[in-house]
Amino acid sequence: MTMLNLKILDKNHNTKAVGTSNTMAVLVHTAPYEEGDIICLEAGTAGCHCLLQLDDAMLPAAVYLKGNVMYYQVPHGEKRAALSPKAFHGSCHVLNARLLTEDEVKIRRNLALNPYDGHSAPGLFPHADANVETRNEAVFAARNAIDGIYANNSHGKFPYGSWGINQKPDAEWKLDFGREVLIDEIRLTLRADFPHDSYWTEATVEFSDGSVESFHLDKTAGTQCFPLQQRKVDWLLLKNLIKAKDESPFPALTQLEAWGSDC
Repeated sequence: MTMLNLKILDKNHNTKAVGTSNTMAVLVHTAPYEEGDIICLEAGTAGCHCLLQLDDAMLPAAVYLKGNVMYYQVPHGEKRAALSPKAFHGSCHVLNARLLTEDEVKIRRNLALNPYDGHSAPGLFPHADANVETRNEAVFAARNAIDGIYANNSHGKFPYGSWGINQKPDAEWKLDFGREVLIDEIRLTLRADFPHDSYWTEATVEFSDGSVESFHLDKTAGTQCFPLQQRKVDWLLLKNLIKAKDESPFPALTQLEAWGSDC
């Protein structure tokens, strides 16, 4: 049985609190987070599927730990802007991690969802990256497009985080699953703060197997769904984003969903 450990570390990696279990690690941390604090998830073996919730004000998510350890830098200052103001705040924090069962791993779900993604959580998948993030601000980071928050009638701080492209005409956004998965549908939710926002009329998705799909997009706040022939991939790339011919220079992505199952 794989052992799971959840730890709170200080900036020097000294352990401040720990929760351990063979199937589910639960950690109650009864102190305010300090600058430089790190949440650490350790597994007895590499390549674990876990249901993870690092704060009770954030969504739980089925994630993949590619190695056997993950370090998550507790956000402070501007980095908190895309998160709920209740997240990582106060002096009582409840964290959970448990191994997914084989049946749970195989169930059809949104394989893109990971509220704990970001530049500060290497080794945890899915992971989003992009060739541009508007002014490098947290509220426009690539990870916002997989955080599971769909509020899209405004822009800026929580709950309106999005992937912003800073008017870059060749903006690209990549989703790395960390292992091979089976994908059968893409869903896109564009930011819809009209008339401040523009939108894309067309988007292309390139997959790691070499296949390419292009989608026509509408000016809508709703989620737009695109069924696919099932394919086995370990990453996808959103590219060739064609902006509408309107006055706004600000198209943006609120959520991308990749529906399917693990191999």
